[in-house]
Amino acid sequence: MKSNITLIGMPGAGKSTIGIILAKNLGMGFIDTDVLIQINQQKTLQQIIDESDHLQLRAIEEQEILKLNVSNHVIATGGSVVYSDRAMAHLQSISHIVFLDVAFDELERRIHNFESRGIAKREDQTFQELFDERRILYRKYAEITVDGNERDQEEMAIAVANEVAKRR
Repeated sequence: MKSNITLIGMPGAGKSTIGIILAKNLGMGFIDTDVLIQINQQKTLQQIIDESDHLQLRAIEEQEILKLNVSNHVIATGGSVVYSDRAMAHLQSISHIVFLDVAFDELERRIHNFESRGIAKREDQTFQELFDERRILYRKYAEITVDGNERDQEEMAIAVANEVAKRR
């Protein structure tokens, strides 16, 4: 049985914040894979990108996710996790995958540090291009999609919990 809940979505979708609320509400543990990477690498995501490139960050992210062996946790992933079939297959085997679907305009309003946030993207890639590319992948892997446009973070956490409960 899948005892974990994995949140996927664009930077700014609220994966970390909603994940913490969800974990607290459900009495689960919480893992933010971006924080896990930073602890294990002793660098920020942006430092990893600056010192190598976005593909290196994605490779590190895949390694960290493949090492996850937890139960009863909410896992907030980095937005680029969906580029790794291996990482996503692992997450699918241990958790319900929930896509926090937030419109481009809302994400753009929320993110003010696109260039320095540590987003694993090509140097020449715009936020719109990244959004369009990733949205296809999020939909591909999502078991559950929750619309995050008309809900606050508490409402999102409740919606995720309700959708996951239907599948348990």
